[in-house]
Amino acid sequence: MSITAQQAREVLEQADLLYSEDQVEAALTHMAAAISTQLSNSNPLVLCVMTGGMITAGKLLTQLQFPLQLDYIHVTRYGGTTQGGKLHWLARPTHALQDRAILVVDDIFDEGVTLTAIVEECRAAGASEVYSVALVDKLHDRKQGMRADFVGLTVADRYVFGYGMDYHGYLRNAPGIYAVKDN
Repeated sequence: MSITAQQAREVLEQADLLYSEDQVEAALTHMAAAISTQLSNSNPLVLCVMTGGMITAGKLLTQLQFPLQLDYIHVTRYGGTTQGGKLHWLARPTHALQDRAILVVDDIFDEGVTLTAIVEECRAAGASEVYSVALVDKLHDRKQGMRADFVGLTVADRYVFGYGMDYHGYLRNAPGIYAVKDN
């Protein structure tokens, strides 16, 4: 489904605000503290899952006060749709993962298929340890595979957007986490 910018604006105006910008920022700070405790001495490679994980990774990185390297991975199940399908690997990391601590940063942990595949890929490439971050964990009983190691916030099983999560390609930049109004 393709929508216009005006339609996206209308969705935002009608959406339910689940978490304000201040609440999201507080969750990011809490996650950064937990990540620092776990990884500050491990020379981690941070893998940002594109495109949704970009905002979460950017906000976290400024709060991680230890040496790290940054790379990205681009794998998607959604491709602009609202339901996940087959995994599509668009870009793999350029840094070697062998014997590295890896921190995978994504926007949302929905069913777990994508994050599990990324973690398995990192392990297969020789990572010594792999940790995962999800800004949002969606609460439902369709989870598959692993769970995220660091989670900022939880949401009900609704279509959510903002802080990296999109609504048909729009609204990733919304300053909070919103849910599309139930009809």
